[in-house]
Amino acid sequence: MVVRSLLAGMALAVVSVVFAGCSPARYQGPVSDHFDGKRFHNADPFPHGFSDLLSYMLRRERIVWSRDDTLPPSPRPAPRMARGELRITWVNHSTLLLQADGLNLLTDPIWSERASPVSFAGPQRHHPPGIAFDELPSIDVVMISHSHFDHMDFPSLRRLQKVHDPLFVVPLGNRTLLTPLGIDNVIELDWWQDVELANGCRLSAVEVKHWSNRRVLPSDQNLSLWSGFVLETTGGPVYFGGDSGYGEHYRETHKRYGQMRAAMLPIGAYLPRWFMAYQHMGPDEAVVAHSELQSHFSLGVHWGAFKLSPERRFQAVERLQVLSAAGVIPVGEFIAPTPGTPYDVPPLEATESEPHVTRCH
Repeated sequence: MVVRSLLAGMALAVVSVVFAGCSPARYQGPVSDHFDGKRFHNADPFPHGFSDLLSYMLRRERIVWSRDDTLPPSPRPAPRMARGELRITWVNHSTLLLQADGLNLLTDPIWSERASPVSFAGPQRHHPPGIAFDELPSIDVVMISHSHFDHMDFPSLRRLQKVHDPLFVVPLGNRTLLTPLGIDNVIELDWWQDVELANGCRLSAVEVKHWSNRRVLPSDQNLSLWSGFVLETTGGPVYFGGDSGYGEHYRETHKRYGQMRAAMLPIGAYLPRWFMAYQHMGPDEAVVAHSELQSHFSLGVHWGAFKLSPERRFQAVERLQVLSAAGVIPVGEFIAPTPGTPYDVPPLEATESEPHVTRCH
C-alpha cells in the first residue's frame, strides 16, 4: 500500500510537469527582505528537505474520508449588500464569498472536482461547493493568495473570467500564471501594498508564512509570492489568511490595520506537526492568531473539502470546539462554518484602545 501510494504520488508529479506547461517566467523586481532577486522567501527558511518529504510520505497514516454529497439547504446569495453591511459565505476549502459595501469578492476560488493539475488524479473533493457556481452573484474582485492548486484553480478562474470578468488581485509574480488563461485585468501586490477598489475601500496584501510552486520541480519553487489580504470596509477591516504557518505576522498585521471586524483563518491540513507546522496552522495556533488580530468574529477554513494531510475530516473542527468549550475563546467568536450558510457581521464599535479609522471614502 505504501509503495503504491508513493508511486502514485510520483506519477502525479510527472503528470503535473507534463500538463502544467513551461516553467513560468521569473518575476523581476527590486531585492527586498523577502525577495533575493530570483526567489521569494520567509524570514526563517523552510526547515525540511526532500528526505523529510520522503519520510513524511512513507510514514504518514492512511486516513479514509467519507464523502457527503448533501448539504443543508441554504439561501441563494443576495445580489449585493448595502454600504456598511458585511456578509461572509464559506463555499469550500479557502473559497469564500465576501459581500461588503456594495462589492462582491471571492477568495481562492475552487469549484473543480480535484485540487490538481489534472482531472483524473490528485486530491478529490468530499463535499459539494456551498454555493453552486451558477448561483454566484456578480463577482467584482477575485483575491488569490498563492499558486498552489487548491488555491489557484485554473478551470474555476477561466470560468470566472468568462462569466464575470472581475478584477484579479494577486501577490507578486502570479500575473504570469494568469495571462495564458486570457486573464488580463490583474493587479499584483507586494506585502503591505494596497489597491483602491471601485467602492472607495482599499484591499491590501499582507505577510503570511508559506511558499509557492506550480509544478513539482525544485526549480519552480518560490518564483511567485504568497500572501493574505486585508479588506477595508466601512465597518472595520476584514482579514483573509490564505495558507500560513503561525508567525509574528499576525501581530504585525494588527499593528498596521487595527482590530479585525472578521477574520478567515486556516485550521486544516495541519498534521503531522513536525512536517506541517511551518506551512499550515492547526486549530490551536489559529486561535492564537485570532487573538492577536483582535478579531471580533473568525471563521476556521481550509478543511473538509480536500484531504491534503493525514487527519480525520472533522478533526480540526472538533479541536476548535474543544477550545471553545474550555473557554479558551468565547462561544461563537471563532467557529467552523457550514458551507453555504451566510454570516452577517456587524460593524466594529470604536473604543479608546482600538479606535476605528476607515480607509474607505
